[in-house]
Amino acid sequence: MNKKALQVKTQLEIAKPVDRVFERLMTMMSDGKNLAELAKLPTRRQAIAGVSMAFGGLTLGGLTLGSTKAWAETDDGISRTAESIHQEAVFKATRKRVYEALTDSKQFDKVIQLSGVMQTMHIGDKPAEISRDAGGAFTLFGGYITGRQVELVPDERIVQAWRTGAWAPGIYSIAKFELVEQGSGTRIVFDHTGFPKGEAEVLASGWKAHYWEPIEKLLA
Repeated sequence: MNKKALQVKTQLEIAKPVDRVFERLMTMMSDGKNLAELAKLPTRRQAIAGVSMAFGGLTLGGLTLGSTKAWAETDDGISRTAESIHQEAVFKATRKRVYEALTDSKQFDKVIQLSGVMQTMHIGDKPAEISRDAGGAFTLFGGYITGRQVELVPDERIVQAWRTGAWAPGIYSIAKFELVEQGSGTRIVFDHTGFPKGEAEVLASGWKAHYWEPIEKLLA
């Protein structure tokens, strides 16, 4: 359908409810209603114009009615190319044990040691520090990973504002760990969003090598 045909169709669609109103007015006139009051009402053309203006920002089939240039050109700042990570890992341990491994400083130190990352990356030997309170800070992997606990639901959910030391100041991603009971074990449903573009592959491999695999060894 070309633009001209679409404009005609749009005008017809707007006119339908207005026509119903005028049919009702004609009935009123035939019933002898006050003609002086009816004379004050807008004409059919005026009513249709008013409806069109009221729907000035409505887009129909790509045609924006009465929109301003600024509105027509904006994309609302929406990114349709943001990367994200979704992973699931199953452990032969209760949700309580998995939760403790992720939130207890001493246990997570063991996770770090089992990952071997401290030796391969040479990032120092500062011990893990993990707050057990929402809003508290955490420091992991020799200080290379830092952040804040956004939400802590014991044995159920951990949500963190999480960053690496290589990112620009003020850049934080969101890491969410959902602990789901699976038989006698636990499934971690993990989602990571908000990290810088181009980091997805490195981060995805890092979660497996530095979190899931050493946690599995710890809980075995």
